[in-house]
Amino acid sequence: MVTLADLQVRQLGECRHESPLAKYIAARRTNDHYVDESDRVLFDDTVHLVQDHGVPLTELPTLEPGGPRRRVFFAPGSTKVGIVTCGGLCPGLNDVIRGLVMELNTHYGVTDVVGFRNGYAGLVPARGYEPIALTTERVASINMQGGTILGTSRGAQDSEVMVDRLVELGIDILFVIGGDGSIRGASKIAAVARGRGLDLSVIGIPKTIDNDIPFIGQSFGFQTAFTVAAQSIAAAQVEAQSAVNGVGLVQLMGRHAGFIACYAALANHHADFVLIPEVPFALDGESGFLAALQRRVAERGSAVVVVAEGAGQDLMADRAGTDASGNRKLGDIGRYLEAAIVGHYRALGRELTLKYLKPSYSIRSVPAKAFDSVYCVRLAQAAAHAGMAGRTDMVVGRRHNRFVHVPIDIVVSHRNEVAPDGDLWLSVLESTAQPPEMR
Repeated sequence: MVTLADLQVRQLGECRHESPLAKYIAARRTNDHYVDESDRVLFDDTVHLVQDHGVPLTELPTLEPGGPRRRVFFAPGSTKVGIVTCGGLCPGLNDVIRGLVMELNTHYGVTDVVGFRNGYAGLVPARGYEPIALTTERVASINMQGGTILGTSRGAQDSEVMVDRLVELGIDILFVIGGDGSIRGASKIAAVARGRGLDLSVIGIPKTIDNDIPFIGQSFGFQTAFTVAAQSIAAAQVEAQSAVNGVGLVQLMGRHAGFIACYAALANHHADFVLIPEVPFALDGESGFLAALQRRVAERGSAVVVVAEGAGQDLMADRAGTDASGNRKLGDIGRYLEAAIVGHYRALGRELTLKYLKPSYSIRSVPAKAFDSVYCVRLAQAAAHAGMAGRTDMVVGRRHNRFVHVPIDIVVSHRNEVAPDGDLWLSVLESTAQPPEMR
């Protein structure tokens, strides 16, 4: 159970400088989302969950609200900032970079902002990647393009070396835009800086297209991802319905969590089966997936199957090793299912037309849609406020529709997953009418 102590955000010290944004919040009432140092956001959102803690109001788990403070830690106008993007691509990376630069420059007078190229490798001098200046002119229209203008890479680097580089360049605040592994790396940088007694703020902006980071609501880029993924499902349905015994098979992202598969399937109701890592299934037998698929095709003439990349890993031989980010290598469940379905129909002596779609790169590389663009800007603004106020070793996110600060330790404590007994999975079962269990 999460406690109040788990949710305390580290601060570099007392905020002594008047914030340039004080004029925006001076007239706001304390009960109208006014950001006050004594205010907190409840971690739980139901009476029963609050009661289960069995502690007084002052000891309930609460989060520090995000937003501008009246006073800040770093002197506006004389602060130097670094930004780095790490891990795989995700819609909205350029929006976040742009939002940080614009907020810091326009409202805090921070004109010295540098971008580290190619992920954490850009903080290691031996790799030879020189940082680039990020001006408002340079980032003005980058939100219109996908990817990241800074480049990215996977894999850890030496935290001591990276802190040496940050000190050498005089960086006061480092913004890390990345996923689980990258955020862990940010925490290590913050720990090294803390051990050296440095006033270095390290702020994470969580990026995971799979939406598997807990306690922060939806990750940026997620809505764009499942919107584009839904278009692939619609294409698979057209292909399947246009063929004899047609099956459209769509593999989507989701190493550990099936959120994209679930949301994309719900977006257009074209999927007949959704297979995700959180819900095991069997291939063979009267209650298995292949028999269920055969019955659906017989009933409707075609079927669409949506599978997350991490689903059904227990059905395949274990793959040795990990990737550059430390993730266990996965078997190709899409190709595995394709071969199994074709083999099943061949054994029955029945005609089959199967179309396999794997649109992951076309999803990751697109610019953010309007909702995500707005979300990215607001996350960037919240991150800028947190950094200028001397917070560190934390990420920004949204909980109960409020922007909040969350310590990195608790964010990386586990992964957010689709609950097999939760309302999202129930909605998927209602939409697809697939068997609740295929075992």
